Amino acid sequence: MQFDRVLTEAELARYRDLVARRARREPVAYLVGHKEFMALDFEVSRDVLVPNPDTEVLVQRAVAIAREAGTPIRAADVGTGSGCIAVALAHYVPNVEVWAGDVSEKALAVARSNVAKHGLEARVHLVCGDLMEPMPGDFELVCANLPYLREGAELPQEVVAQPASAVFAAGDGSAVVTRLLGVAASRLRPGGRVLVEIDPAILAAAVAASEKSYSGHKVHRDLGGHERVVEAWF
Repeated sequence: MQFDRVLTEAELARYRDLVARRARREPVAYLVGHKEFMALDFEVSRDVLVPNPDTEVLVQRAVAIAREAGTPIRAADVGTGSGCIAVALAHYVPNVEVWAGDVSEKALAVARSNVAKHGLEARVHLVCGDLMEPMPGDFELVCANLPYLREGAELPQEVVAQPASAVFAAGDGSAVVTRLLGVAASRLRPGGRVLVEIDPAILAAAVAASEKSYSGHKVHRDLGGHERVVEAWF
């Protein structure tokens, strides 16, 4: 927008670095440091997944469940990463208190910044640990976008550039998701719901885990028509 202005050497160096990183297919969100999700702006870094529009299907369903409750509820966001699920849920539903956990302290630092940015420190609590282990008590709602792709899968470079521990899971990619479905069953209050994001390739494994631990389940599709979220309940 300032075509007549001569760039300084420092500005040129910075710009060349950004171009080189993008040429290696690094996600644009990492280059600019933020990403929109659920009409909210989130800080991101290479320590967290880039918030994905597909995950909005999960959050929209979580918001609907929480609003239907009408009373204060406790929600868990397992594998919170940037905190986008926890923050969006708390932002759109004032009666929700969220415990958001991750095994990565670096990811939690990003989440902490996003919680503060949206003024939700009183209702979003960040904890470090495996799955639901560090979260106190039981919950009416459990949400999770955990690693669900198998190692060695053919993927776009923009996906591979994101933290491997947040992208890939053992076996066919279902190991962490199915483990959470088992764990969450003992932490869910009567009438509660579990929502887990999946890749269609692990649908059968996620459904089998749901049938083993819950009395009912259904699958929600994303805007592209792919099976994206499994919802389970007693």
